[in-house]
Amino acid sequence: MGPAQAQSAGVPGATAALPEVTVSGPRALPDHEALETLPMSSDVIDTTRVGVEPGRTLGEALQDLPNVSVRDAPARLAVGAASSSFARDGNTGINIRGLGGNRVLMTVDGVRLPRSYVSRSAIFDREYLSLELFKRIEVIRGPASAVYGSDGMAGVVNFVSYDPLDFLLDAQGKPTRTVGGRVAAGWSEDDHGYSLAGTVAGRASDSLQWLLSANRRTAHAMQTMGSNDAPNANRTQANPERDGDTAVLAKVVVQPNAAQRHVLSLEHTDRAANTDLLSSRAARPSRASDVVNESSDYSAQRDRFSWDARYELGTAWADQVRTIVGVQRTASRRVGESDLFDGTHRVRDNFYGERAWQAGVRADKLLRAGDWAHRLTYGADYVRNNIRNLYDGVAPLAPEQFPLKRFPDTRESSSALYLQDESVLGDWTLTPGLRLDHFAIDVTSQDGYYPPSKVPGKSLSGTAASPKLGVMYRATPAWSVYGQFAAGFRPPEAGQLNDHFEAIAPPNTRVIIQPNPNLKPEKSRGIELGVRGRTGKLSLDVAAFTNRYSNLIVDAEFVREVGNERLFQAVNIPRARIHGFEVKGRYDWGRVAGGRLASTFAFGMAHGTNRDSGKPINSIDPALLMVGARYDTADWSWYADVRHHAAKKTSDIDGDAIMSTRNGTQFATPAATTLDIGVQWRPARNVRVNLGVRNLTNQKYWLWPAVYGVASSSPVLDAYTQPGRSAHVSVVMDF
Repeated sequence: MGPAQAQSAGVPGATAALPEVTVSGPRALPDHEALETLPMSSDVIDTTRVGVEPGRTLGEALQDLPNVSVRDAPARLAVGAASSSFARDGNTGINIRGLGGNRVLMTVDGVRLPRSYVSRSAIFDREYLSLELFKRIEVIRGPASAVYGSDGMAGVVNFVSYDPLDFLLDAQGKPTRTVGGRVAAGWSEDDHGYSLAGTVAGRASDSLQWLLSANRRTAHAMQTMGSNDAPNANRTQANPERDGDTAVLAKVVVQPNAAQRHVLSLEHTDRAANTDLLSSRAARPSRASDVVNESSDYSAQRDRFSWDARYELGTAWADQVRTIVGVQRTASRRVGESDLFDGTHRVRDNFYGERAWQAGVRADKLLRAGDWAHRLTYGADYVRNNIRNLYDGVAPLAPEQFPLKRFPDTRESSSALYLQDESVLGDWTLTPGLRLDHFAIDVTSQDGYYPPSKVPGKSLSGTAASPKLGVMYRATPAWSVYGQFAAGFRPPEAGQLNDHFEAIAPPNTRVIIQPNPNLKPEKSRGIELGVRGRTGKLSLDVAAFTNRYSNLIVDAEFVREVGNERLFQAVNIPRARIHGFEVKGRYDWGRVAGGRLASTFAFGMAHGTNRDSGKPINSIDPALLMVGARYDTADWSWYADVRHHAAKKTSDIDGDAIMSTRNGTQFATPAATTLDIGVQWRPARNVRVNLGVRNLTNQKYWLWPAVYGVASSSPVLDAYTQPGRSAHVSVVMDF
């Protein structure tokens, strides 16, 4: 798994075509430089590589990238109680270099994915995805201003779906087939999951191609290494759970002539989970509020339609132009039901939804002046998103009354202009860029929000300029050094600006999360220095980075305690800094005993500080070291991956910022080393059988993102452990 360059799309957060990708018809924009010419850290993950089975998780796909993680905590409490991860900085999702959630720009074929949303009563993540639909994942690290979108303060992750041509090439790599496709089936022991996927593609004529892909996965809860199966709060085994994921992708590609290519895509994903929350039941119910029975139902749907058009112009103002229009609807719902000791039946019904459309245009022009070569990239983006939430149910906690909204109905819109010039002179490449953004957060309705909120929701707007400058020097044909400065800018979210919660908790403590209409947009300034080597046998990337932030937003920070009232609020950290380094690469040992042997390695660590208080930033993951080996023959491939997770130091934890552990000490994860092994057998040219074992040594370990908010004194720490030894198998057949 080597580093890669992202692929730009003329929309916010779009990323740019990877150099190893060949696009038929009009040249993709930019399908340009080799990776070695770009002054930034990036990766590409081939989702069809050995060891990855159909329908597995995003966390497993990204697990070997240094300073990258995906949060995946077990379902323990859902009804009438705060999630242990409620106060996590940046909400849920992918974490890159110490920042995550909505600070990571996530797109599917250039169309933005919805945001995560966390309130006191529910969590809605961002994984409206099925990996079986995507042939690769592109990751850009660090602030991604200019053409990538200034609100990608932590980085950009773009999911690239399959194209009809991926299934219509013959043995010589030519698109001569009229029909092709793939079927795949898989099973995993750690969650007792089964998956089935199928794709069929066709060429109706020289100018028309099509694709239809569908998959279904069913599973149970991800297992832990806990041994207590008691049907109450002492339980450390996973709660009984039934999951189901369905995804469909349809594509039509129209190429009326050699200078045009139009891709029409329709995607639907549907996720559902039903959990019997045994772990929330009181072991010995005696108080009126003790839970005697509880369950949770979760559902999420995403529908996307996009039109991606590329044109070869060859005019004085542009060589190529790419336009993209996307329309997307997402809806998530979490319903929890519980029975209390006093006979009360409680229902919590949470809804979060987004309706968005976006449009963008991007142009590229190559200019030459003497020994200089300039590649100009410029364009415009527009995104509009209508966001809704609703909190309903039975038996609300005083003083709230159902139905209500945690924040008012809101329309978020943003528009941007950008320009980048990649200038090459001899062994030097200079890449300046500038992006101008305007945003508006407009409250469209106060119904259901004010009251009970004591103040009406506030609107906000603003403008910012985000510059970048990259420099690359090719010292030798094999080695190059680079440096980059990039700025980022991200406005507050509707929930952060106006989120409201109020409840009375025993013994008569009033917990209040109040809106903060004075929130300011976040800004970042990042510097990265790197060395890149390509010697034929060795591929090596070393990068050091430092990112400084102003007005960094932290959700639900403890503000003050007055009498019996404890106040929390989303607040700006005036100054923060995250710095660290990464090493990653691959070494090809050549032919060994009739096969080919290669090693991969990656190491990353980071440290973050709230420069206003001097305290650490909790969203930083402990260091990760990965060393892997792979051996390939004509019919077989073998792999082994060792991962060492460093301990989370107590000195790197700000306990005061963790809402759910203010009366205790946050659990700090110990160090752990795991081993995964696997094999791929190819009994025929078009058939692949994958077998593997995760955590072969049955190591008991925890990951920091999954235990955030769990006290070290908790008697159920084992409930948050990662799965022990488990097998997985998949079969893939092309036709």
